[in-house]
Amino acid sequence: MTDIDETLDAAGLTNPHVREYVKHWAGVTGAERVEVVNASDDDRLIAEALEAGELLPAGEGRYYSRSYHKDTARAEERTIVATSDEADKGVYNNWRPAAEMTAKLTELMTGASAGKTMYVIPYLMAPKGSPLEKFAAGVELTDNRSVVLQMIRMARVGVDFINDLGDSFVRAVHVTGDLPNLGQGTPDDQRYFVTVADERTILHYGSSYGGNALLGKIAHGLRQGAYDGWKNGFLVEQFMLLGVVDKETGEKYHICGGFPSASGKTNLAMTLAPDALGDRYHVEFYGDDIAWLWVGDDGKLYGMNPENGVFGVAKDTNELTNPTAIDSIVPGTGAIFTNVAYNAKTQEVWWEGRGEKPADLDGWLDWKGEAVADRSPEEADDPWAHPNSRFTTTLDHVPNVAADYEEPAGVEIHGVIFGGRTRDREPLIRAINDVAEGVYDGLTLGAEATAAADGLEGVLRYDPMSMRPFMAYGEGDYAAHWLEVFSRTTTKPIFAHVNWFQRGEDGRFLWPGYRENLRPLVWLMQYKNGEVEGVETPVGVLPKREELLLEGLDEQALADLDTILTIDVERWKQEIGYREEHLNQFDRLPEEIWEAHRRVAAALDAAE
Repeated sequence: MTDIDETLDAAGLTNPHVREYVKHWAGVTGAERVEVVNASDDDRLIAEALEAGELLPAGEGRYYSRSYHKDTARAEERTIVATSDEADKGVYNNWRPAAEMTAKLTELMTGASAGKTMYVIPYLMAPKGSPLEKFAAGVELTDNRSVVLQMIRMARVGVDFINDLGDSFVRAVHVTGDLPNLGQGTPDDQRYFVTVADERTILHYGSSYGGNALLGKIAHGLRQGAYDGWKNGFLVEQFMLLGVVDKETGEKYHICGGFPSASGKTNLAMTLAPDALGDRYHVEFYGDDIAWLWVGDDGKLYGMNPENGVFGVAKDTNELTNPTAIDSIVPGTGAIFTNVAYNAKTQEVWWEGRGEKPADLDGWLDWKGEAVADRSPEEADDPWAHPNSRFTTTLDHVPNVAADYEEPAGVEIHGVIFGGRTRDREPLIRAINDVAEGVYDGLTLGAEATAAADGLEGVLRYDPMSMRPFMAYGEGDYAAHWLEVFSRTTTKPIFAHVNWFQRGEDGRFLWPGYRENLRPLVWLMQYKNGEVEGVETPVGVLPKREELLLEGLDEQALADLDTILTIDVERWKQEIGYREEHLNQFDRLPEEIWEAHRRVAAALDAAE
């Protein structure tokens, strides 16, 4: 091995705690070389990856990558939160003892990077100078160059971010492993994705897929961040964050919210105003996946997106569903596409929902790298792109990114919304004035699972705050933490639940969605300001039809509006029983949540 101290000196990495950490894991993994990465190394690393065949050109400064065909999504059953305190065990966090998992991962990683380069990625999951900066710094060690390139797009990368932070950084180690021989999906599966939360250490073995390998993103940005937030008084959530600017009044509102996979979170985060409202309203993008929230000295709730990029699902992304996303991955953006279809001759990419399937099959390879033209008749209708295929791009390439997205102080949060893919029961929007009822609503958020969670498409499951796959501690403590944080606010955001996916008896969507989703959000802010009054129901306040901005909606949407602005009381009564069963799983659930549950149930019983 090359002399590590010389390498770190040459890279300007002076933090002694980081140096000790790098040398320790280089010794464990047996890496042949160590290389410290800065964002400025991107062009060189891209060239090296292209030469090695790890990336393929996808036209004018964009790139294509393919992960191992069994390594395409999060693996929740292999994802573990470990601590030294069994009281941290929850229903969803797959808790294990820290000593056990550290020993297990060290054993698996020993010698597993022999002959490879260990890349040292110092990163920051927050704007420099943020009040949460000391929780946002990390150093990922990885033996996978593609992971480095994705991290450069998803985080702020450079030695300057960690040199002055002492021991206050997350230690994140990723070892790819021998993917074909890890027994993925079998009883002898050797993959482990472990967050040792009380030691601020992340150990992931056996994957090159984004959610399992980009450790600053989910492992730090969500699981470790959530644990740190619990212990230090802030919230870390799988939330999108956008801004709505009223050009007529000059007012600006920030709304964040949780949406389980395939419930429209990225599309909403990147939405634009519908044409009919564009003269008055402008939508600004802050983030599509993670928000860190805290109470400022002024009693207001503030938030930020800790990421520096977008790791979006490609499927069904097009000029109609998400024109902002399409504009953020045009030629010249440095975007990386993963597990989409690729044309080896023309360097084009394609995925289901992108547009018409190419008629000429020449050169087209599916997400497994197999020629589409060679498919058997039985395989003809199989997807060309994996349902969880991705695109990665930096925030500065999103055309309507907010000018203050890097503001260290964050932005004031005016609304917290939840929304799942629910085909019945849930109206278009219902505002919730009571904090405990808002937290209760988030804890009982329901949605249909998707390919991002190992392919369980169509299965309806509860997903508290959309954090089910990312819970770092017990759900009862999580609910109590939400209540505690909001108890310190003197200016409280309003809660709401939205649903773009209600269907009619014929299976047809009753709301056009996409850019039209701005309309109920504008109503929510007007309701918060007392400009509209809505209609009280047992489950929240719904808009009156005449209170919504309806200009430009098509006739079918107008005809369906009365249906999606009402609630089915009998269906809701059935739902209350399911919710009670769900909440009964959780230890130490605060009495305030049970009181909220009983209030809603009683209101439904009293409704005609």
